[in-house]
Amino acid sequence: MNATLRNLLVTASLGCALALVAHGQTPAPAAAKPPPAPDLASNPAAERGRIDPTLPTIFVAGDSTAARGKGEIQQGWAVPFADYFDPGKVNVVNRARGGRSSRTFVSEGLWDQLLADLKAGDIVLIQFGHNDGGAINEEPPGSKRPLRARASLPGLGEESQEIDNVFTKRHEVVHTFGWYIRKMIADTRAKGATPIVLSLTVRNLWPEGRLERGSGQYGAWSAEIAQVAGVAFVDLTNLVADQLEPLGEAKGKEIFQQDYVHFNAIGADLHAASVVAGLKALSPSPVAKFLSAKGEAVAAADAKYVRANAPRVALPLKSSDVPRLTQIGAGKPAPGALIDPAVPADPRLPSLVLIGDSTVRNGVQGDGSEKGQWGWGAPLTAFFDLTRINLVNRALGGTSSRSYYNTLWPGTLAVVKPGDVVILQFGHNDNNNLANDPRARATLPGIGEETQPSGAATVHTYGWYLRQYVKEIRAKGATPIICSLIPRRRWEADGRVKRDLASHAGWAAQVAKAENVDFIDLNELIARRYDELGREKVLPLFSPEATEATHTGWDGAVLNAEIVVSGLKALKDDPLAPYFSAVAQGIPPADLSQPVPVPKPLPASAAAAPAPKL
Repeated sequence: MNATLRNLLVTASLGCALALVAHGQTPAPAAAKPPPAPDLASNPAAERGRIDPTLPTIFVAGDSTAARGKGEIQQGWAVPFADYFDPGKVNVVNRARGGRSSRTFVSEGLWDQLLADLKAGDIVLIQFGHNDGGAINEEPPGSKRPLRARASLPGLGEESQEIDNVFTKRHEVVHTFGWYIRKMIADTRAKGATPIVLSLTVRNLWPEGRLERGSGQYGAWSAEIAQVAGVAFVDLTNLVADQLEPLGEAKGKEIFQQDYVHFNAIGADLHAASVVAGLKALSPSPVAKFLSAKGEAVAAADAKYVRANAPRVALPLKSSDVPRLTQIGAGKPAPGALIDPAVPADPRLPSLVLIGDSTVRNGVQGDGSEKGQWGWGAPLTAFFDLTRINLVNRALGGTSSRSYYNTLWPGTLAVVKPGDVVILQFGHNDNNNLANDPRARATLPGIGEETQPSGAATVHTYGWYLRQYVKEIRAKGATPIICSLIPRRRWEADGRVKRDLASHAGWAAQVAKAENVDFIDLNELIARRYDELGREKVLPLFSPEATEATHTGWDGAVLNAEIVVSGLKALKDDPLAPYFSAVAQGIPPADLSQPVPVPKPLPASAAAAPAPKL
């Protein structure tokens, strides 16, 4: 390499690097069908030098396209990246390691090492994909590729595959590419740090005379993961490719001297400057106050190459955040019907369907207009990405498991399709007296097969109705989730909220266990939260009426929706995990293994008002 190239490593701006490439030698065209991405002969571990604990840190997690390489012939972009920042203001720590996929970066403990040094206020740049394709374990017969067992499962779902790793000789559960990137995002946030996802570096491949825009779907998947999680995203692939492509295919070899994946020091600096340009284009920029003079000289990229991390719904949640059509339909009620029920906004998407009583959806409109009362199904919308899943709140106040099943359920079941999830919560209106039951909603106690006539109708047990829902939901290829009823604002003499274990909450749990259905014990989870808050702080969570002990106001509904999300996250195989919004990211899984909070005993006179009729 001549002196001009060496000087460029020190002084290059993005434009200078491009000018250098434009005036280089002409390489041979790239092969039409490239071989698999090559490994480097050596992939040394990242250096773990001293980190100034008094400064914030920018970490880089990635592969050989970011890791320290051989020098001028082959270099990762995160090496010159540090030159764009003032070391007196921020640490720049490159933890990328060659040959690693998102999977092996986690499974080898490299991610845990990064987490051990991560603190609140830091930034983590996450970039993977080049090594995530290929064999999950053994190479196929006839393959000449080295044994690496590093590929992640393709896609963004929650699928997994258990293997006995032929390379490491250990048992391993392999997840999707999306799962590993989501884990890194969640772990980073849990430390109070900021994750930023980058798409892949450019490869020097020119199918049909155009520079390739990504290795497989990993760039698109990275963008989608970032969008769903509500984190910032820099489209480095297109940002760099749009600069290189005008120079022509013949110039690519000047940067990609070793192979079509690994660039030289000039290419590393071009990518580094582009990362900086992308980070500066974010609004607000997370790195603006840390830049060196070299970083200040880089112009911000066009906004089309980035997406900021603002969630679609901001905290604290407001009632105006609830999309109206998730709670009620757009048309007029059918003759004899009270409401026009909500329907899936996009039939192509999976749907989360809610059924239950007024503690799930309150009032005719479901909008708090009934005495300021809200069910938890309204604020639950904020915790899901509604561009990826429909939320359809079909609950209706005053219904029991029986009355809903006999009137509204056929219409609701008609909108359920394979892949949907139906959450059901009943119980508050199931305990009426059959002898005086003008609204035909009383059920028999328990979960058995007993029946009793009531006029022309045959009434079954509470458990029987829940089993019918489960059976019919599964017959549609959908997934049922049972919730126990939320607790009322009724306090025991020892200062705890009264539980319902001996009746409907306990019966719901028994049915879920017997039918092998996912179960969220809202009765206990919410009661524990009320125990922690205490009587004075719980009172404002309910409807403004002083005697109200069942129906929550907006803040109480938000609290209950958060607990629904925590319960979902605690499920072994949560079918809704891929669809959470950024608002849901900070909610930890529920943990009923912890001891029940011990509140202060209340005076003997502290008795709750009787629950109103729903």
